[in-house]
Amino acid sequence: MKYVHVGINVTKLEKSMEFYQKVFGTEPVKVKPDYAKFLLENPGLNFTLNVRDEVIGNQVNHFGFQVDSLEEVLSHKERLEKEGFFAREEMDTTCCYAVQDKFWVTDPDGNEWEFFFTKANSEFQKKDSTSCCMMSKESRTIS
Repeated sequence: MKYVHVGINVTKLEKSMEFYQKVFGTEPVKVKPDYAKFLLENPGLNFTLNVRDEVIGNQVNHFGFQVDSLEEVLSHKERLEKEGFFAREEMDTTCCYAVQDKFWVTDPDGNEWEFFFTKANSEFQKKDSTSCCMMSKESRTIS
């Protein structure tokens, strides 16, 4: 396998392209009036934006990038905050049966992205109800 493919529905192509250009750090390789495609080599990802009149709810729990170190998490967080994003940080949190350092950003249609480093395995799914792949409506800021 060379690429994982993820296609999401969006309501505002230009705004979504701007968000993902900043998150991915690259321009789309293809843009049409109702479609944009990003092709990332590292990680191998074929990611498409598909315009719809309406996007109801978040049918996906979240997306994320697993990185190799806390330093890499912090580097991406600093980069995206410089781009104007609000990044909600969760350090030393127990989530998905692992102890992780992470932060979250949210795209214009409410899709959540985490950048995370797994420090250790855990016997527990989560340590409290405010963490573990769940962002409250109050903590979401769309750029």
